[in-house]
Amino acid sequence: MEVGGNQIRVQSLVQEGKVAVPPQYVQPPQTRPHRILRNTNKGDDVVNPPVIDLSKVNSLHEELRRACKEWGAFHLTNHGIPVELLDEMRNVGSSFFANCTMDQKLSYGCDPNSPASEGYGSRMLVQSNDTVLDWRDYFDHHTLPLSRRDPTKWPHFSENYRKVVAEYSDRTSGLAEKLLGLISESLGLNYSCIKDCVGEFYQNITVSYYPPCPQPELTLGLQSHSDFGAVTLLIQDDVGGLEVLKDGEWIFVNPLRDAVFVILADQTEIVTNGEYKSAQHRAITNASKARLSVATFHDPAKTKIISPAIEPPKYRPVMYGDYVSSWYTKGPEGKRNIDALLL
Repeated sequence: MEVGGNQIRVQSLVQEGKVAVPPQYVQPPQTRPHRILRNTNKGDDVVNPPVIDLSKVNSLHEELRRACKEWGAFHLTNHGIPVELLDEMRNVGSSFFANCTMDQKLSYGCDPNSPASEGYGSRMLVQSNDTVLDWRDYFDHHTLPLSRRDPTKWPHFSENYRKVVAEYSDRTSGLAEKLLGLISESLGLNYSCIKDCVGEFYQNITVSYYPPCPQPELTLGLQSHSDFGAVTLLIQDDVGGLEVLKDGEWIFVNPLRDAVFVILADQTEIVTNGEYKSAQHRAITNASKARLSVATFHDPAKTKIISPAIEPPKYRPVMYGDYVSSWYTKGPEGKRNIDALLL
């Protein structure tokens, strides 16, 4: 699936008018989405991820504790990031995929031989991994520390693209640090405990574009996984497609325009000694509408050794760079990488 050294992008398959999903994108029967589990109906018995209002200080710690223990994910409102900035981030991300030619997009192509390299790509795992491909294209921005931030590597076709990404980076970093502090306190730890264990944030902002799929029942936009860093802050458009695994069932996450969806990642599970679990999640596709999401990842440095802050430890210490390498080489397959650290 390569042309001239560049991977084929999913968007180009759709533009060619493919009426059947190429075999590289067909999930095995056991991992295909089952639409009956989507909670898009409005019944009273529908299970939904919690919605936490950051301004309600009296009940905040208890609500965070419950959400982190039971879900590992939650919507956050009154988070301090202007909704106008959320909209701008969605808009500039959408403009790259909707308005740029394929040649323009490929001029920002990432290195297909280096996982998590900056730029425009499609394949998440290393080339040697034969896992089924995701029905997704993306643009990954390296945004923090500032020494990694080079806006000349970001699209310039929208006049304010680079300015919006930089501002969004700064605002989400501040929110992530505040959240880790409150999450630490909700577990009875010092405010700075999780952040101290994680250290300086290495932040990536990934804009994911999920083109319409001719056979959505056979594909996944993003395979089941837990994020490998500390905490992820996600926004999505009004199409929706994110699902979170809860008690063995996939729960559809209804989009909330003014909210940020918080996803606990594996290193936070390790630091909290499993008291709080990272959320296993995936993205499904649909046949009629393209979908966009923006995930902002906050990770430790590759040289950081992560271990539980609570005794007795239930996880082995791990150097973060080794953990990431394993994730990209072996593939996530749900949460098998963090489960391998259990004592």
